[in-house]
Amino acid sequence: VCLCLSCCLLLFAALLLQCGMPPFRSSRIVGGQTAREGEWPWQVSLHFDRSKHTCGASVLNNRWLLTAAHCVQDDRHIRSEPNRQADWTCVNIQQIIAHPNYNKVSFDNDLALMKLDSDVSLNQHIWPICLPSSTYDFPAGQEAWITGWGTTQEGGEASLQKAQVRIINSTVCRGLMQDQITDGMLCAGVLKGGVDACQGDSGGPLAVTNPSGRVFQAGVVSWGEGCALRNKAGVYTRVTKFCDWIKQQTGV
Repeated sequence: VCLCLSCCLLLFAALLLQCGMPPFRSSRIVGGQTAREGEWPWQVSLHFDRSKHTCGASVLNNRWLLTAAHCVQDDRHIRSEPNRQADWTCVNIQQIIAHPNYNKVSFDNDLALMKLDSDVSLNQHIWPICLPSSTYDFPAGQEAWITGWGTTQEGGEASLQKAQVRIINSTVCRGLMQDQITDGMLCAGVLKGGVDACQGDSGGPLAVTNPSGRVFQAGVVSWGEGCALRNKAGVYTRVTKFCDWIKQQTGV
């Protein structure tokens, strides 16, 4: 696996004292905007074999990434592909740990951890997102951001995008998604349509900023019905349900 981490061009070291503090403040996405370089320093692009961008992931610390289990559940040979772009850092993956209860039919427990084969230097270019505690509450209506190199329309070209969505009440989401939503899932979106995660965004973070300005990962892009359809939600793995498992595996 080759992972690519977005870099920024300016030094804002004073902001990088804690997880979830990106060097830029912003004023895959279908209906999104192109993100500035370094605006989301925990965003990762995964490449398998010699493929182009396949899935997203997020930086947890200098050795571990978080992604979706469905991104890593095939038997292809996994290797690093050098990236010729100057603004990418490419690192090999040493180990992949998919959640043992991942269900490839229902997408329940759609979570995986990836251990890098060497530490990366954390700086203004690469920085971890914060993980919430298991009791952290992401209430319905709260604003959240989705980011990724997914296509800007179904079948479209890949580019780094960002878009704002809102957390959707789980009961409402079960009605929208035909009762396919489990306690380990979190819904977010814009119910009028036009904004959503799409192809290539899987595994990337659903991010929420707390009142102090720190960014926490509320979800991992998992599944949905189409892209940005009216009265449909994007479905994410609910990170708070897996805090103990993540800590057990990584110490984060």
